[in-house]
Amino acid sequence: MPTLDRPEPPYLQIAGRIRDDILSGRLQEGDAVPSAREIARTWTVAMATATKVLATLRSQGLVRPVRGVGTVVDRGGLHRTARDRAAASARTGRIYPPGHYAVIRSAGLEPASERAAAALGLDEGAPVIRRRRTTYGPDSRPLSTSTSWFDGALSAKAPALLVAERIPEGTAAHAAARLGTKIATTQERHAAGRADEEEAAELGLPAGSPVLLGRSTFLAADGTVVEYGESAALPDHWVFHEYTTEDGE
Repeated sequence: MPTLDRPEPPYLQIAGRIRDDILSGRLQEGDAVPSAREIARTWTVAMATATKVLATLRSQGLVRPVRGVGTVVDRGGLHRTARDRAAASARTGRIYPPGHYAVIRSAGLEPASERAAAALGLDEGAPVIRRRRTTYGPDSRPLSTSTSWFDGALSAKAPALLVAERIPEGTAAHAAARLGTKIATTQERHAAGRADEEEAAELGLPAGSPVLLGRSTFLAADGTVVEYGESAALPDHWVFHEYTTEDGE
């Protein structure tokens, strides 16, 4: 069935460009974003269109108005997913925006749990690399804590994964490069849940507190699972996804 090529409305295109600057870190927390007047002048659009740009960014939880200043970046309610970090790594070579950082809590080889083995296509108990980290925001408040698993056979090609030190480009991109490939697909699932004792301690929450749980799978172009990860993030932090859809049922 033929379809029409319908580009996004101008206000969504402009909002998308500013959103990319925020998610990549080019616009940092507290930075002023262009005013409606600046948007109208720069993009040669009507003031009504420019106003819709800022309203869209506010609805996505990326900016907030500040009296006497204008509209500023406010990512405090945004949860950066594994896909966001993979995109940032591909675009900038780093997975965290300025001011954000991770502390690697542990790294090493261990027998695969049933879930990690199934995700990686290995037998339960097979050697896997396990890395655990906690991510912090600019105010040094923990935002999320996570664990990644890799096929233990990768330890010979990517020994850095066994060291409890940060890998600037991200573990998935690092592992894929050592395998001579790139991450082609990132699959993510999210659900509401409660923090177990380890997660709660790392996030500074009482055990059993509500958290956003995530499970991520990073695949190479041939379908090989390069990394499998599980995470727990603070509540009241939004996950942002944008989809392009076609008309019809």
